[in-house]
Amino acid sequence: MERKVGTISRGIRGPIIREGDNLVDIAVTCVLEAAESEGFSLRDRDVIALTESIVARAQGNYASVEDIAADVKAKLGGGTIGVIFPILSRNRFAICLKGIAMGAKKVVLMLSYPSDEVGNALLTYDQLDEAGINPYSDVLTLEKYRELFGENVHEFTGVDYVEYYSNIIREAGAEVEVIFANNPRTILNYTDCIINCDIHTRQRTKRILRENGAKVVCGLDDILTASVNGSGFNAKYGLLGSNKSTEDKIKLFPQECQDLVEDIQAEILNKTGKHVEVMVYGDGAFKDPQGKIWELADPVVSPAFTSGLIGTPNELKLKYLADNDFKNLSGAELKEAISKSIKEKDKNLVGNMASQGTTPRQLTDLIGSLCDLTSGSGDKGTPIILIQGYFDNFTD
Repeated sequence: MERKVGTISRGIRGPIIREGDNLVDIAVTCVLEAAESEGFSLRDRDVIALTESIVARAQGNYASVEDIAADVKAKLGGGTIGVIFPILSRNRFAICLKGIAMGAKKVVLMLSYPSDEVGNALLTYDQLDEAGINPYSDVLTLEKYRELFGENVHEFTGVDYVEYYSNIIREAGAEVEVIFANNPRTILNYTDCIINCDIHTRQRTKRILRENGAKVVCGLDDILTASVNGSGFNAKYGLLGSNKSTEDKIKLFPQECQDLVEDIQAEILNKTGKHVEVMVYGDGAFKDPQGKIWELADPVVSPAFTSGLIGTPNELKLKYLADNDFKNLSGAELKEAISKSIKEKDKNLVGNMASQGTTPRQLTDLIGSLCDLTSGSGDKGTPIILIQGYFDNFTD
């Protein structure tokens, strides 16, 4: 019988993960028990995905604010440090800022405006227009910002991040000066030792600062790239992708975990005879139209994945075929013609008009977004996701 269901995304419940837990055994057992409980079977090319949080937790990849402070002081000298382009997040950045401030005498905090890199807004463009402010050239002091715009709280969190971040710096024992600017060169008027906290534009920002005379430039990806006093670390991403664990400790992005995904793949094959794909996922890459927040605060959607997830979709647009190539057909004849086109499609459809409108994104970004939306970030208790039928098409 013809299959009547396409892609299915299931949240798989698992235990609370602790340091040292065997994620290969846990993931395989949870997926197989879910299949038995819910009455479904694994198929070739199913995707098993684990949230980065449980991977880092099993690795014990944690660090304290004291560890951050020690690394910051060693790398930037412990004097006046410019901290530029941070995202506005209690979970993602606030605790990193605490550690940074503990390693400095003064922090010049330079916030991008009207929003941060991932869309968290301090202001609206309408506010800027009404005040006659050009965000591409104008530099605002804290006093000018307050004079023009007063207090602005985040739509969803109710937090005035300007005051919140300033208080974190003061409570950590450092002086604070806040400015608002979008040109990285601006910070060089205040200090030549800088931590640029942007995520996806970080390499360009570093280059601009170095070319314009900065003495020391570190991105968040340059802090905690090695263990400090026995702490966790991430050699590739440093503090990027970290999350608050406690008031004084962060959980870092997972360390190297390619072996993990390949071992889960091998164990599923051993137990079921099915060749599945496996990935670790963090933030999905999508944008909220209401809050304007682009979800991707991690450096990548997926830090590790099996080889079958390399590449982009290679799909034909069914509605294009129906409205153009086969506009005079209907019913069984139309279905047969479209099915034949799919079966005979080229392995690379780049430039083919019949593929226009399909999503030109990496498979790991698309699937990771689906996983993130399925697992959520709260109390669902489903840190493992099973996706079936993702690679199916109309002919399957």
